[in-house]
Amino acid sequence: MPKIGSTFGQLLVCAMLLMATRTSYAAASETKYSVDARGTKEGLPQNSVFSLIQARDGYLWFGTLNGLVRFDGIRFSVFDESNTPGLKSSRIVKVFEDSQKNLWLGTETAGAALIKHGRVTSLDLGRGRPASSMGVCEDLFGDVWLYTADGELARYKNGTMEVWNVDPNRFSRCRVVIAENSGLVWVGSDKAFFALNPTNVFSSAPLPQQQFQSVGRLDFLLASKKGGHWRLVDGSVQKWNGERRESNWAYPWHSGTTVTTACESREGNLIVGTLGEGVFWFDAEGKSHRISKTEGLSKNFVLSLHADDEGSLWVGLDGGGLNRVTRQLFEPLEASLGLTVQSAAEDAEGGLWFSSNSGGIDYWKDGVRKNFNSIFGPMNRFNVRAILVDRQQRVWAGAHLAFGAGLFQLQNGIFQPVGAGVIDPKVSAIFQDRAGQIWIGTQGGLVRWDEREPKVFTTIDGLSANLVRAIAEDADGSLWIGTERGGLNRFRNGKFTSFQQTNGFPSDNISSLHMDAENVLWVGTFSSGLVRVQNGKWTHYTTRDGLVSNGIAYLIEDDQGCLWIGSNTGLMRVQKKSLNDFARGEADFVPCRGFTERDGLPASECTLNSQPAACRTRDGNLWFPTVAGLVSVNPREFKSNTNPPPVMIESMQIEGEEQNTNSFRATLPPEVIVPAGKQHFEIQYTSLNLAAPESARFKYRLEGHETEWINVGNSRVARYSKLPPGKYNFHVTASNEDGIWNEAGASLAITVLPPFWRTWWFLSLVAIALLGMIVGIVHFISTQKLQRQLGGLRQQQALEKERARIARDIHDQLGASLTQVSLLGEMVESDKNIPEEVEAHGKQISQTARETSLALDEIVWTVNPSNDTVDGLINYICKHAQEYLAVANVRYRLEVPAELPTAPITPETRHNVFLAAKEAVTNVVRHAHATEVWIRLRLEPKRFILEIEDNGRGFDDTKPSHRNGLRNMRKRMEDVGGEFSIGPGGAAKGALVRLTVPIKGI
Repeated sequence: MPKIGSTFGQLLVCAMLLMATRTSYAAASETKYSVDARGTKEGLPQNSVFSLIQARDGYLWFGTLNGLVRFDGIRFSVFDESNTPGLKSSRIVKVFEDSQKNLWLGTETAGAALIKHGRVTSLDLGRGRPASSMGVCEDLFGDVWLYTADGELARYKNGTMEVWNVDPNRFSRCRVVIAENSGLVWVGSDKAFFALNPTNVFSSAPLPQQQFQSVGRLDFLLASKKGGHWRLVDGSVQKWNGERRESNWAYPWHSGTTVTTACESREGNLIVGTLGEGVFWFDAEGKSHRISKTEGLSKNFVLSLHADDEGSLWVGLDGGGLNRVTRQLFEPLEASLGLTVQSAAEDAEGGLWFSSNSGGIDYWKDGVRKNFNSIFGPMNRFNVRAILVDRQQRVWAGAHLAFGAGLFQLQNGIFQPVGAGVIDPKVSAIFQDRAGQIWIGTQGGLVRWDEREPKVFTTIDGLSANLVRAIAEDADGSLWIGTERGGLNRFRNGKFTSFQQTNGFPSDNISSLHMDAENVLWVGTFSSGLVRVQNGKWTHYTTRDGLVSNGIAYLIEDDQGCLWIGSNTGLMRVQKKSLNDFARGEADFVPCRGFTERDGLPASECTLNSQPAACRTRDGNLWFPTVAGLVSVNPREFKSNTNPPPVMIESMQIEGEEQNTNSFRATLPPEVIVPAGKQHFEIQYTSLNLAAPESARFKYRLEGHETEWINVGNSRVARYSKLPPGKYNFHVTASNEDGIWNEAGASLAITVLPPFWRTWWFLSLVAIALLGMIVGIVHFISTQKLQRQLGGLRQQQALEKERARIARDIHDQLGASLTQVSLLGEMVESDKNIPEEVEAHGKQISQTARETSLALDEIVWTVNPSNDTVDGLINYICKHAQEYLAVANVRYRLEVPAELPTAPITPETRHNVFLAAKEAVTNVVRHAHATEVWIRLRLEPKRFILEIEDNGRGFDDTKPSHRNGLRNMRKRMEDVGGEFSIGPGGAAKGALVRLTVPIKGI
């Protein structure tokens, strides 16, 4: 019996545990979650996420066994031993950020590390044992406390590490240290925990423990945002504030399950992660909601948790990567899952009618589903495209049939066909106008239903196309008809007016219509986006303007001023104000929020070709048909995100080379220098909007190069090439999913250096050199001009001088001779009776004429420019000396080279040298009384020397006339740059005259 009773007791306990478990798990069904999983396929270096935090700048940081990871919602950036100098291990199991934005890391094998200003410092703590249980916190004084796997408690204070051995010799699977808002620091291991007052802790004294408690099993301690702390101890969740226990809840997970981590939601509720049973999310009353693989979690083995300020829960799993958990706002209708739902409508009793392809019609009310296939007659194998509950509570259904009538009405619990022979078998749209008239859109035209006299409108009546997809009515009573391949039609006063691409309308393929309370018609197209029509004007919206997709299935409006758009890639939610602002030109972009399976939809694809499709029920909820079921949402639960997203410039690459502007907690430099010759660079930036990173929008401009903002959508890189040298400022801003912009954004100063030939110093040198060249050229030209002018003046002066000389010579020689001839002629006339006198006068006249002829010959020789050579000068001197000395009966000898050079000499030189030589020969005849004369010429490279030597009575400088002649000879030679000398002759008595004349070269 004891054995049986014991077994029964065990079974009873197990049954109670199972009931409690089922109760708590059943509660989880009340709140549904959406899970977005990221792993190595998305760039995570390793699928075990040990520690997870959100830094103050908005990034998520977490530790893996393959490095430290930074996440902006889109991209994973990995930092390990290969790209992080100073990091001794890539096996990161603990991450913590202090108030100074320093990162503290715990590694599995290399202790702890501090990352400050982008530099890693090893602290050499936690060696010898896995540090996965290491605790770290920061107290109110800014000191960081670490509780290591080796049982050492350390405090980092003013750059110095203080260490106390708390329990170094005892293994503990739990090492935790927390700091309360009250200032207390709690230190705990699996069998005990105690409090410290940091103001009473000194490095030279033992730890002053307070409130020491020994326990059976401590699983976790967590400081609460609202004050106090949470204790997970001995199978219960306790909330303590000071010495008062505010709550005490039993563990909802199985006994023996290991608690690995805990955090608080933004409301201050506790969230606990376990190994094997997933996540438990408590509410304020202690009721827990389990999130596990059943709800989409990758694995049930949780290593880390973090709840961000946007309401998302980030879960780091053991082998399951990183999961983002959000409360599911969309609620699928279980009864519809798996069906391609086409249309939904509510009746007056709150029941929901919905139709599907190949599934007929279903009615759902109070959790009970009723299918009408068994009483549908011939429709049970065909597609039902539209269902409508009119204002008289008649239920209409439109089907796609091969033959017969496509319109049905619920009569006595059975859908009966109506309009046989009149209505086309393929019906897509059913609409009731304000007058109560029923209109049907078919593939064979538009039908106005009247049991007595239905009317079909086709292209014969002016309809642009017979395939009618959508119908709406405006405030004037005009009917709007959307067709496929025929555009939009307006039916007013029995006449159709069409709006097609031929007259400027954006599309001919209309999928849906919605008329709002402001009498604005919203038009959905199959592939051309959304069109707004008001007062005859239309505005076109596409993905370029913010829509998620251009393929629109249906349109519906909520009571919060938003338009919901079903598309082939998910649901879209757009505020009508944003659409209207765009239409008025007050905005250039439409913020659009997109929803897919991640947000709880059964499928991203919404169904086409139905009206009505989506419906709004009396409670304000919206129901959306998809290809995988019907889903509902309460629009009032959507809260606009009014927080401007943080914008970060992450890096800059120049010619593909990383500049590490913000690679690892490093402060951005004041500017980035682009070296000369580097033509291409790109800037990577991001927005830290973790709730909807795919919906972020960016715009940037490079100030100094661009004046207008460039809208780039969700692109996170800016590329530039071949920028002119100069200073620029790159400025980027971002908006969140609801169009809230961070106007401040982020900026980066960029300086593009010029090549050396465009630097200021080189340009200055070039300018100076150019200026010097110009001055030199101007000076050269001016000098040449002046030289030419001076040469001209000199030539003119020489010419005037020569003319004066010729005039002087003519006057002095020819004038005097002619005067003498004239006087002798008069004497001949007066002495004509004296023959002797006449004869003497005649001889004198003859002698004077010969001398005049010689003088004239000298003048002509002097003037002739062809004689301006050394050859011409020496020949003429020798000729003159021969003639003169022969008349004087003086013997002479010429010692002159056989060939004389033709080196040029100036007329002035020729004239002066000749006169000097003539004077020397004349002096020999008149004064030396010589019988012999030697004339010698010596040629040298730069001059020639002319010597005239006689054998006369020698040099006598006592006679004044002779001295004047010598002075004239010396003066003439000096005028031409030559030399004159006179002295005793050689062996014979007499005098030697030497004339040295410079020339350019022989």
